[in-house]
Amino acid sequence: MIASQDKNNPATYRSAGMKSAGAKGTVSIELVHEALHAAVQRNMDIRGVLELAKIDRELLNAPRARIPAAAYSRMWVALADLMDDEFFGLDSHGLRRGSYSLMARAAVGADNLEHALHRILRFLRATLDDFRGELVRSGDEVRLVLHDGGVMRRLFGYGTWFILVHGLACWLVHRRIPLREMQFRCPAPADDSHYRTRFCDNVKFGGDTTYIAFAASLLNLKIAETPATVDAFLKAAPANLLVKYRNEASTSAQVLKRLRSQMPHQWPEMEKLAQELCVSSTTLQRRLQQEGLSYQRLKDDLRRDVAIDLLSSASMTVAEIAAHTGFQETSAFHRAFKKWTGVSPGAYRTSASASTGAD
Repeated sequence: MIASQDKNNPATYRSAGMKSAGAKGTVSIELVHEALHAAVQRNMDIRGVLELAKIDRELLNAPRARIPAAAYSRMWVALADLMDDEFFGLDSHGLRRGSYSLMARAAVGADNLEHALHRILRFLRATLDDFRGELVRSGDEVRLVLHDGGVMRRLFGYGTWFILVHGLACWLVHRRIPLREMQFRCPAPADDSHYRTRFCDNVKFGGDTTYIAFAASLLNLKIAETPATVDAFLKAAPANLLVKYRNEASTSAQVLKRLRSQMPHQWPEMEKLAQELCVSSTTLQRRLQQEGLSYQRLKDDLRRDVAIDLLSSASMTVAEIAAHTGFQETSAFHRAFKKWTGVSPGAYRTSASASTGAD
């Protein structure tokens, strides 16, 4: 819990929110339900999982609620421990605890990204029964196709498989592997925002196959990590897999760094920001698009995540949080927050306080 804020001191606000809260990100409550699905179907007691994750059960009844990514990460670990399965019962065989560690250690000794991906796919083929990945190269593009044995699986299963593989691949080459396209066999969910946020904007549903596509030239990237760095990667997992991998030297990282150093009402227009980064606005826009992002999305997501984090952990009033996130009127913040999460800021804070045991 941070100390009480001085609403007349913007520097205090910045240290409390923009520099820390926005860096953590949030996760849709729908993903919580999806992760818990198999455990619930097996009549496992998930109360301990939710307690360890500090997720209040009341939020499970708010369809548009979001939780801090750190809470989802804690739930991931607790659920994997409960089920002894790092794939949450999504495969008929399961991925026993410690499997991901072995896969990472096998992949880090590869020569380049293509070699590493082949090792990863062989490992998963040996450990899972229902999912099989295949690299298919055509011209300047490569597709990582996820076969399902002809049986349509849950969307969450396909997505989680790609999180495990794509997240590890990004870490191995120490940069985000931008995706040109992502396609699923299954129909679109009511809310596909988390797939677009985590992978890319160009996500399609109801296709003949399930795959991600990226530039074939990336297969030649050398492995930047070593066996000595695996433990640090695994210690940060799965939090480092759940969000879009961002190299701190990337354009989006530079933009976010500048946004977090200022109050929202001080955020510059695209043209001004481009000048500060010594590039044209067209170049800045193109570079963000290459990373699957836009300036507006970065601003919107940062504003939302800071609000959620401060409501979960800070002693600021709702009115102060509204001002901190750039809303001139508290009522406008209430409307925006309910649109983001499905509940009011007050209700969200009550649930978050209950789950953390706060007074």
